[in-house]
Amino acid sequence: MAHLQLTPLAAGGGRGGADEMEEVALLGPDSYDEEAAAAAGPEEEEGMRRVQVRVTGMTCSACTAAVEAAVSARRGVGGVAVSLLQSRARVVFDPALAKEEDIIEAIEDAGFEAELLPDSTVSQPKLQNTLSGQFRIGGMTCAACVNSVEGILKKLPGVKRAVVALATSLGEVEYDPSVISKDEIVQAIEDAGFEAALLQSSEQDKVLLGLMGLHTEVDVDILHDILKKMEGLRQFNVNLVLSEAEIVFDPEVVGLRSIVDTIEMESSGRLKAHVQNPYIRAASNDAQEASKMLHLLCSSLFLSIPVFFIRMVCPRIHFTRSLLLMHLGPFYIGDLLKWILVSIVQFGVGKRFYVAAYRALRHGSTNMDVLVVLGTTASYVYSVCALLYGAFTRFHPPIYFETSAMIITFVLFGKYLEVLAKGRTSDAIKKLVELVPATALLLLKDKEGKYAAEKEIDASLIQPGDVLKVLPGSKVPADGTVVLGTSHVDESMVTGESAPISKEVSSIVIGGTMNLHGILHIQATKVGSGTVLSQIISLVETAQMSKAPIQKFADYVAGIFVPIVVTLSLVTFIAWFLCGSLGAYPNSWVDETSNCFVFSLMFSISVVVIACPCALGLATPTAVMVATGVGANHGVLVKGGDALERAQNVKYVIFDKTGTLTQGKATVTSTKVFSGIDLGDFLTLVASAEASSEHPLAKAILDYAFHFHFFGKLPSSKDDIKKRKQQILSQWLLEVAEFSALPGKGVQCLINGKKILVGNRTLITENGINIPEEAESFLVDLELNAKTGVLVAYDSELIGSIGMTDPLKREAVVVVEGLKKMGIYPVMVTGDNWRTAQAVAKEVGIEDVRAEVMPAGKADVVRSLQKDGSVVAMVGDGINDSPALAAADVGMAIGAGTDIAIEAADYVLVRNNLEDVITAIDLSRKTFSRIRWNYFFAMAYNIIAIPVAAGALFPFTGLQMPPWLAGACMAFSSVSVVCSSLWLRRYRKPRLTTLLQITVE
Repeated sequence: MAHLQLTPLAAGGGRGGADEMEEVALLGPDSYDEEAAAAAGPEEEEGMRRVQVRVTGMTCSACTAAVEAAVSARRGVGGVAVSLLQSRARVVFDPALAKEEDIIEAIEDAGFEAELLPDSTVSQPKLQNTLSGQFRIGGMTCAACVNSVEGILKKLPGVKRAVVALATSLGEVEYDPSVISKDEIVQAIEDAGFEAALLQSSEQDKVLLGLMGLHTEVDVDILHDILKKMEGLRQFNVNLVLSEAEIVFDPEVVGLRSIVDTIEMESSGRLKAHVQNPYIRAASNDAQEASKMLHLLCSSLFLSIPVFFIRMVCPRIHFTRSLLLMHLGPFYIGDLLKWILVSIVQFGVGKRFYVAAYRALRHGSTNMDVLVVLGTTASYVYSVCALLYGAFTRFHPPIYFETSAMIITFVLFGKYLEVLAKGRTSDAIKKLVELVPATALLLLKDKEGKYAAEKEIDASLIQPGDVLKVLPGSKVPADGTVVLGTSHVDESMVTGESAPISKEVSSIVIGGTMNLHGILHIQATKVGSGTVLSQIISLVETAQMSKAPIQKFADYVAGIFVPIVVTLSLVTFIAWFLCGSLGAYPNSWVDETSNCFVFSLMFSISVVVIACPCALGLATPTAVMVATGVGANHGVLVKGGDALERAQNVKYVIFDKTGTLTQGKATVTSTKVFSGIDLGDFLTLVASAEASSEHPLAKAILDYAFHFHFFGKLPSSKDDIKKRKQQILSQWLLEVAEFSALPGKGVQCLINGKKILVGNRTLITENGINIPEEAESFLVDLELNAKTGVLVAYDSELIGSIGMTDPLKREAVVVVEGLKKMGIYPVMVTGDNWRTAQAVAKEVGIEDVRAEVMPAGKADVVRSLQKDGSVVAMVGDGINDSPALAAADVGMAIGAGTDIAIEAADYVLVRNNLEDVITAIDLSRKTFSRIRWNYFFAMAYNIIAIPVAAGALFPFTGLQMPPWLAGACMAFSSVSVVCSSLWLRRYRKPRLTTLLQITVE
């Protein structure tokens, strides 16, 4: 999920743990490739080799610099780029002078773990000419259709990856446009018997504009002239029929808003352009599909009802019976009317079934359409033959024209209900899309640079840097920072946090949230696909596109289902026909006007028509789709069906301490000086040393020292006031030289030419400094009270210690107890010392504690718990948690954590509330309980219905299922599975009071 900015990122620091939060965007694999390519320089020279190495243990930019320096120092290395976010290094070297083992050795010598990525697992960079397109695919009815489309797409030249989802009727295709075009992909899908259209692409410089006023060729010529004169436009294509223009442009040369404004201005208002929203287009397509299906259903119903009356009602009325028995040539009028009406239904309304079945069979696949065509055609052809036979022999066998008409009508009715029901499974995305306001108020500057006017613009035309006015009661149009005004904002629709959040100057706001009270001026920082809301939508879509492992069963069954059903149908016909021919059953079983052949044929048709592969194919994707949407509404973002499936079986939940169980906001609780130095001078020394560090403990010490001296509070470290903060610090801090941050230990530097160390026991003892008994006693007392002790040494002498604490989150104790009630074992892992870790664990109620664990060691803890096959979940927030999040079966990133943690995780808990850990696991259990019920119903339906349709009960009960009733059963079986999945929309988060069996007085 590239470029996800759900929360602030922890700035790099010297120590592991939670870091100072600043707003950045989550870098995904694409970003890493760009960083690495830039750092590694131009294309490697001939004879050079490039490898990627996984580097474990990096926690900050200092670590990446150390790795780069160590590798660059090796002979034969031409270039190196290290990505902290990806935990990878890309190295270009001369194989004649250096070996892969030399690179691994250099990284390990720098203090990190290194592993060479084999070619099969190297994450290849997306070339600039590799695009990811989202296609809408119509006409898919079951898992067999999905398999067919995926198979065809993957065989196309230039297609790297293809994933198709039945529930959303969408397909994502990664392709090389230099090898294959989107039109060729669409054509391939249509040749396979399905409808296809490109919805959106990953191209950043392409836009689809809707145009008002584009009616004639003259209007098209005017638009062509305008676009030709515009700089920065690479190509454009105007569609008069759809009133659309597809434009490819260079965003560095011309902005989207400039294009729209120029079109309106140069045409003197004759043409007005607006950006087409792909989600609105998708919703429109859904509505069109439902409307088309309703039209077919009404047409079929309008023609089938007279056929039904002619067959069932009219013969009971003397006048109509006499009329229908009148001859027109060799035919009865009633039979001719039925033939004409049913022929229209069979080949007019039912044409879609024939086309889909033909295309499926042409590509060697089968689906539900094949079964419908077989059943209805058999009934229709028999009826025509019987009609002609009766006309020329005067012996009139029974005619079953109404069977094919009623089957098609019931199938269409079921499909219409299925389209409506499947549309409701994507309600979560529709609600998220609707959060974005359609327009925004842009503040315009005058010649003096002051904001003098405002203009209402399309929200899709907002650009980074725009200053927007947000009125009370209106929605924030884009992610940004408040530059003027104060207010409270309701963010519940995005984060799930019910309480309004106070906003003031420098506060971050999220697009789509509701401004409640005051007027705000915000500066847009993220727009379009870069906003939090867009990325949440993208994440939910990606999850809904993914396949849960349990779905492999349905895919397998779907592949063999239709051939098995056809075989069973033939066996049924042959068995009944042979038994009838040999007199194995009494003649009374067969109607007087019928015969053994017709009697057997009706059983055979019923078998073909009643079998339903669609219910199996819809069982998993519809439930996963609803569950991911429900999770998003509760602030729990799931990255895929596989993660959802694994979470139901979680046995261990590992919690990181800092920032996960605790609030991640360290404060100084006590100070102690062990030499004759004045406390104020001591704090000045420590603050001077820590001022260059970005670690949260350093910030807490700096704030405490400033307050001690000036009884004030340091300004926040937002970009716009960093300079003022530095001015304040420079007025009282001492000059520092040779500063260095030591990961996992602390910091060291020179002040007044003397070395000062600020950090833990390891840092002090490694430098040969003795820790007095008084200091040791002070440290032990801090640690037993769940506090962290920071030691300070100056000029090779321990001069003091600082006690710090990070309070537990208010819900931590209850959540841990709730997990125990669910049969899950909580584990705490931390890089802190044993005494502090055990004290915190005791307070929160966790018995299994792993302390003094380095970042790489956290992944080892995960693997140790996985040895017996247990499913392990990891909950963390920091960069140093990412190895463990990736190693865990289920990684859960706290939303207020860092972007690399979010990238490595399977779940993102947006609200930064530990209660959502329980929600995530509970939602997974409820979802797969529903999926199992769906599969049980789908399998039970086919296992019971097919024998009944084949006449298994007829010898004992006389019960025979007519083909039209079999068609009705088949139609409603898939609808019932979708409705079963929709029941998940009623999901409610578990109440902890119920979970813990607490009675609230």
